[in-house]
Amino acid sequence: MFVCHSSSGTLVLLLYVDDIIVTGSSSSLLDALIVTLQREFAMKDLGLLHYFLGIEVHLSPSGLHLSQQKYAHQLLQRHGFLDSKPVSTHLSPTSRLSSHEGRLLENPYIYCQIVGALQYLIFTRPDVSYAVKSVAQYLHAPRELHMQAVKHILRCIRGTLSYCFPISHCDNPSFVAFADADWAGCSDTRRSTSGYCIFLGPNLISWSAKKQPTISCSSSEAEYRAVSYTIAEIVWIRRLLRDLCVFLWCSISIYCDNLSTTYLGANSALHARTKHIELDHQFLREKVQSGDLALIHIPSDK
Repeated sequence: MFVCHSSSGTLVLLLYVDDIIVTGSSSSLLDALIVTLQREFAMKDLGLLHYFLGIEVHLSPSGLHLSQQKYAHQLLQRHGFLDSKPVSTHLSPTSRLSSHEGRLLENPYIYCQIVGALQYLIFTRPDVSYAVKSVAQYLHAPRELHMQAVKHILRCIRGTLSYCFPISHCDNPSFVAFADADWAGCSDTRRSTSGYCIFLGPNLISWSAKKQPTISCSSSEAEYRAVSYTIAEIVWIRRLLRDLCVFLWCSISIYCDNLSTTYLGANSALHARTKHIELDHQFLREKVQSGDLALIHIPSDK
């Protein structure tokens, strides 16, 4: 991505190989940029953005709607799931994936092909992000149980082909984030899975479901790391927005359902008890004490 600022306005150019998106605050600057590019390179102006790298873009009075319906349709058709019976869940609630249960697949190529395609689909489908992350862990040695989980995801996508990802206008955007962790959820390694979703105004702009690199000795530690990862992502997004001349001066609200995590983030006297997560603690506490961040506890009945 290239950003150019001038007295006349701001230009943003997003480039991937030979596909380009240009936008900016001035239509005259955009026209001048397109003419300059056409003078130097053999290229075609396709007008308003409608399709980019498999992602369909639909304009509406309220904003944009991103969709990968065509891509998902081709994926289902290629693997014979276009007429399958839809399901309402992304993973079976009764099965727990493991690297030891079930027989190894004789031909893992199809498994790897489907999972690779699903990883591209989550660009506009955050609802399947966790499920795809779960099956992607076993690409090195997939088993029949893992293939059943992949088929379950495809059947879920079959029932939600019309889903789209909305991006709406917002006059006074603010950051709100939600962080959580599945403590020791991996039955093979007992590592926890961190998850977060970050909203800019009403728009979901970043999400993640990722296994933590180290083992957490308590649920508080797992949740604390999840919040720390969320803050790191927010810091990066704010710097990106600053490059785009979008400045947000309000504090950030992060919601989590672990009361100990909120206490640790606000109380500097507790850090001696958690030296094994000292780096995450210092990073989070610094943000809380600066007033740039508000860590809020969500009561949970878990």
